[in-house]
Amino acid sequence: MATQNTVTLFLFSSFLFTVITSTQTCPNAACRRGDPVIRFPFRLENLQTNSCGYPGFTLSCDREKQTVVNLPGSGPFTLQGIDYGTQEIWINDPNDCLPARLLSLNLTDSLFTGVYYQDFTFFNCSLDYTMYRLNPIACLSSSSNTVFATSAFRVVKFLSSRCNFITTIAVPVELPFYEQVLSSDLSSDLRLAYVVPGCGRCESRGGRCGFKNNSSLEIACRNAPRHGLPRSARYAITIGAGVPTLLFAVGLVCFICGRVKVFSQRRDRLSELSSSVAPQPTLVAGLDRPTIESYPKVVLGESRRLPKPDYTTCPICLSEYRPKETLRSIPECQHCFHADCIDEWLGRNATCPVCRTSPERTTLAQSP
Repeated sequence: MATQNTVTLFLFSSFLFTVITSTQTCPNAACRRGDPVIRFPFRLENLQTNSCGYPGFTLSCDREKQTVVNLPGSGPFTLQGIDYGTQEIWINDPNDCLPARLLSLNLTDSLFTGVYYQDFTFFNCSLDYTMYRLNPIACLSSSSNTVFATSAFRVVKFLSSRCNFITTIAVPVELPFYEQVLSSDLSSDLRLAYVVPGCGRCESRGGRCGFKNNSSLEIACRNAPRHGLPRSARYAITIGAGVPTLLFAVGLVCFICGRVKVFSQRRDRLSELSSSVAPQPTLVAGLDRPTIESYPKVVLGESRRLPKPDYTTCPICLSEYRPKETLRSIPECQHCFHADCIDEWLGRNATCPVCRTSPERTTLAQSP
């Protein structure tokens, strides 16, 4: 009898240990404060065990404590952010020359793919064409040559007869461009997505994704809050509320039709009293592209010195300015911004986002 009780207790203990081991949640980790929080399907090497991450999603911390993701065939990139709900990551070059990495980027053997792609053509020019408002790639240029990347057909045609063609590549851009880009330094983060494992729905519901057990790659969602009523209760509510809702809808339609008739009669009387009505001016939401491109741009040096030294961050994205970034200023108020940020803003709003000054609309003086 004692032997039987001992065996029973052993089996129960083994079962309880297996359940706890298979359902335990790995602790979150990060390389340094402010870096992305790492959890399943990712894991940090030397900080989290193999069971904390899905195969192929191992990350590491470099000497500067930056979070690094190693893409097969393309090498290490710094991890700038993770959205576990949409299953997307943002990466950049640890040496601050992303365009050079783009020339050899190959995601074929990677678990990641671009969310948005746009073709850019690279040119190596012996002359400085910044006078045509082209934005150079500072880290690939030198005192004797300037490198440009463009997605605009007319700029490609212009540079093809004056510069050396390098290549055309599909860049996994962070945001889609709804119009052709005259020239870009391509320093913005790359936006990539992953499909497997499918944890996005679980994370969006507030749950935590992980392995169902230690013997397979099957995924389970834990700690997801339960919302809603049982199906039978939903059916009862739907049927009970259906008839009153229908009657209310019919009454509302009748009321709206009556009001429309009254408004129509008033409009007819007003039209008889007024012989003509002056047309209202058309409001233009933003500035046109030639006007925006006419505003001065500058590539920030290592000293990060600006005309207004108190401004060290972009007022739009709230990111601190970095060397080799391209800035654009508004002539009327001299406020500076990231070129990509203010271009998108002025395309939708015809005022400075800081002081609300309305820039004057100008005509493009020179166009390639």
